Amino acid sequence: MERRPTRKIKIKNMYVGGDSKISVQSMTNTDTRNIEATLDQSRALMVAGCDIIRVAVPDLEAAEALKEITRQLPIPVVADIHFDYRLALKSIENGISKLRINPGNIGGKDKVRLLAEVCKDKGIPIRVGVNSGSLEKDLLEKYGHVTPEALVESALRHVELLEDANFYDTIISIKSSDVMTMMNSYRLLSKEVDYPLHLGVTEAGTPWRGTIKSSVGIGGLLSEGIGDTIRVSLTGDSIEEIKVGREILKSVGHLKDGIEFVSCPTCGRTQIDLIGIANQVEDALKDSKKNIKVAVMGCVVNGPGEAREADIGIAGGNGMGLIFKKGLIIRRVKEEELVAALLEEIDKL
Repeated sequence: MERRPTRKIKIKNMYVGGDSKISVQSMTNTDTRNIEATLDQSRALMVAGCDIIRVAVPDLEAAEALKEITRQLPIPVVADIHFDYRLALKSIENGISKLRINPGNIGGKDKVRLLAEVCKDKGIPIRVGVNSGSLEKDLLEKYGHVTPEALVESALRHVELLEDANFYDTIISIKSSDVMTMMNSYRLLSKEVDYPLHLGVTEAGTPWRGTIKSSVGIGGLLSEGIGDTIRVSLTGDSIEEIKVGREILKSVGHLKDGIEFVSCPTCGRTQIDLIGIANQVEDALKDSKKNIKVAVMGCVVNGPGEAREADIGIAGGNGMGLIFKKGLIIRRVKEEELVAALLEEIDKL
């Protein structure tokens, strides 16, 4: 896979675009005015592997809270602003690393120009966010409904406002809750600009449904070389967004950090409690930072071959199992001892 070339933009102590890694983002769902709660959630997201944190700034009190929040967090903090440019100015003053706006609802061209000038002076990039739910009326009338072409035209219109202000440290997102609309929008946009693209399926749903939609949409585009930073949007615990995002990156080869876990789906040949064993192993390794591939296989048809391809793994039999390491059998243990024995061997790696 060859990544689409994009310009490289600095955000605090990291970069987005160019040859920089594809970063994983999330957004706090705490009241930003509650500084301790926002910090606690942000720190938990960081531990899970979050690279960039976004917070909502609905009023001046929330903008003021950013002063302490940005002081204590070592990673970039993005202020999400709608309608009031003054909140953006206060957020910039209070230490944010990136600004997220919709230039079409921030107060007019003069306000966009002002924000662009201030951000340029401070070295703060701007993310232009376009969502299918906030498409301009004239574009809805022109295209009849929300289409990829309409969303791209909206994004380019907003980018032009920033370029007219001589601002080019821009990141663009075009999100839709419809996966194919989202994917086709980014495909069209990637042919028009070299700005870094922020990928996401907006309002994707609960963790089960949202994980599937995000994996298809985000993972599909990444496999085509499109995308520089991602955010999985789930109605649930924000930590799950980071877990899913990182797993998507692993699946398409953009992240090698942490356990790669494979297990077979079971069939009539399985003679051990593979589902229970797989769940126990996956849970035990959920926080492991070891860069290894672990295979939990249920029978002798595909099991030994898959386990041999892994750094370490098991292949089950009739009430027992073999533990493989780099293709070699290292132990033969009873079923009830498999999990403990496998984890013991993983600890040695």
